[in-house]
Amino acid sequence: MAYVIGIDIGGTFTDAFAADEAGRVAATKTPSTPPDFSRGFLAVLDELAGALEIETAELLADTHYIVHGTTSTLNALVTGDVATVGFLTTRGHADSIAIMNLEGRYAGLGSDQVQDMVLTNKPKPLVPPQLIRELDERIDHKGHEVVALDEAATRIAIRELVAAGAQAIAVSLLWSFRNDAHERRVGELIAEEAPGLYVALSCDVSPRIREYARSATTIMNTQVGPRLRDYLRPLEAELRSLGFGGSLLVMQGSGGCVDSGDAPSRAITTIGSVLTGGVVGCTRLADALGHRNVISTDMGGTTFLAGLVVDGEPVATTSTVLNQYQLNVPMVDVHTIGAGGGAIAWVDPGRNLRVGPRSAGARPGPACYGEGGTEPTVSDVDLLLGIINPDNFLGGRKKLSKDLAAEAVRTHIAEPLGLSVDDAAAAIYAIQNAQTADLVRKVVVTSGQDPRDFALYAFGGAGPMHCASYAADLDVAEVVVPLGPTAAVFSAYGLAASDIVLTAEMSLPSNFPNPVEDFNAAFAQLRSELDGRLGVQKLAFGNVIYRNEADLRYTMQLAEVPTPVPAGAIDTTGLEDVSTAFGELYERLYGKGSGFAEAGLQLITYRTQAVGELPIRPRLAEVGVATDAPVPSSTRQVFLDARRGWQRADIFDYRALGAGQEIKGPAVVEAPTTTVALPEGCIGRVDRLGNLVISYTKA
Repeated sequence: MAYVIGIDIGGTFTDAFAADEAGRVAATKTPSTPPDFSRGFLAVLDELAGALEIETAELLADTHYIVHGTTSTLNALVTGDVATVGFLTTRGHADSIAIMNLEGRYAGLGSDQVQDMVLTNKPKPLVPPQLIRELDERIDHKGHEVVALDEAATRIAIRELVAAGAQAIAVSLLWSFRNDAHERRVGELIAEEAPGLYVALSCDVSPRIREYARSATTIMNTQVGPRLRDYLRPLEAELRSLGFGGSLLVMQGSGGCVDSGDAPSRAITTIGSVLTGGVVGCTRLADALGHRNVISTDMGGTTFLAGLVVDGEPVATTSTVLNQYQLNVPMVDVHTIGAGGGAIAWVDPGRNLRVGPRSAGARPGPACYGEGGTEPTVSDVDLLLGIINPDNFLGGRKKLSKDLAAEAVRTHIAEPLGLSVDDAAAAIYAIQNAQTADLVRKVVVTSGQDPRDFALYAFGGAGPMHCASYAADLDVAEVVVPLGPTAAVFSAYGLAASDIVLTAEMSLPSNFPNPVEDFNAAFAQLRSELDGRLGVQKLAFGNVIYRNEADLRYTMQLAEVPTPVPAGAIDTTGLEDVSTAFGELYERLYGKGSGFAEAGLQLITYRTQAVGELPIRPRLAEVGVATDAPVPSSTRQVFLDARRGWQRADIFDYRALGAGQEIKGPAVVEAPTTTVALPEGCIGRVDRLGNLVISYTKA
């Protein structure tokens, strides 16, 4: 029996999901194991085998592929635990990564931060001056060689960087995306002078116009590439020693995975790896449930994530900001705040109550874990408010302490603010729900969408405990809590349900529409490049889908709008259709009448995505239909709404529920890996796949 497995390593928990060809599924979660996350990876495989009632060796021997969502690259960049990088660039351009197009002071900051200029500053330079060398060479904007590469001086520069301690070298030369000959030759010289040294060329990593972002992307890729390689190689070797004969795949921020052998060369694409699994899972589940538009919300132990699925496809972006650096990384557009179950509540110097972004993480974890944590977290509050059953956490595998949770809230929040423990816990709960609702509203509205056109999916260990509250004022059509085997491991399910996704792009600025033969030739070149990369993925695909898009703008604007282009060769009528599609997208983003067609259009970048559909797609089985009313297993006092205070609520065991049954709030539904809170005014209905669908009664 061939299995597929998804393993999602978060800051607090490591989740796993497995499915076989017959539709049998299993899921489990264990605490993450920082700083060596591979130990948690291997531990969750043992737990998964136990859930399937087989030995780990048997599971691995029968597994076709494992899709891994890893925090390795993102954590390395955020913490600065990266390789020491040397940087080679064109003579006269060493300072471009320090100048940062003058946007480094405010990139990625909120409007309130940008306005307070005194407190803003540029981030630490990506590469210190002593590790930068300029090369005598020059390609012009048309791709013509103006100054030949001085190979002798280049060899000296390489030796100097290695002597200065460079563990890897990034190369970004001017206009290399128009003509990569000089960069390719520099790569060859590095291989000769420093065999085995990790090297990244901008023509491979980011062949896109705009020097600063291209260089920053290449440098960051070089910083994390060696770390990702050094993480994946021993992990794969350990899996092989345990009998694994399939493919180890790594999730990318683009919403698809790539072979682990290919991942380190484009390591920067994996920075959104753990953020996108849930959105992919939403896409698959939405297809089964008939939802075209979905708000994906994932509240785990460390973060709260929000993304969108529109017309059946995840909403993506062509660039992102990390540590105030602009990066050319196509990825699913996921927004995140530090508001997970482990988010720490604290009182600032002005006596204001705050929640997050700092997290208790997996070690020591929330105070109620009894692992040494003393600061109050959202999970401690959920326990004190009666939402979490202290004897049923992780299916009863971990007992929680209400006394430790109460002491943490009393010491750090209640006494400093002159509140009772109950009132302090209720305030933390309200703030948590308010800030998550604010993020969801921002994600939907700023994308030009109306929340009323969406269903909201809530998952992650903590998400179902809060979703009915943070979704209440959005007027969404309904809230879906994926239960059954995907419950609190929904992102891992999304990983297992993903496909191989590769992206190629090429900047060739021109007025648009340009000659149709040039337009088609550019996409043909990108497709040829992707066909070559698909061939090294070590997998047979059920089908390969190609998706084209072009970055267009009105003449002389600074930013472009990625615009879909039909696959295959198109004619002049097709080019006109692309122009029309751009105008419609522009007005959707910026408002009706905001376009200015009289200015003309410019095409800046061509982009093609290849989706290699993997042969095994996890199937979620339908649950049995129940004709009688659901019977609560118990009742207890809960606090789910500040307007109503403490209430007696029915408690339901999810495993005893069937399709068609309805539960009215106030109520709590307990599943082995999560808990769903239903405030008064909510109705939860079990659908045919075992999900709990929440709707709101009209007041």
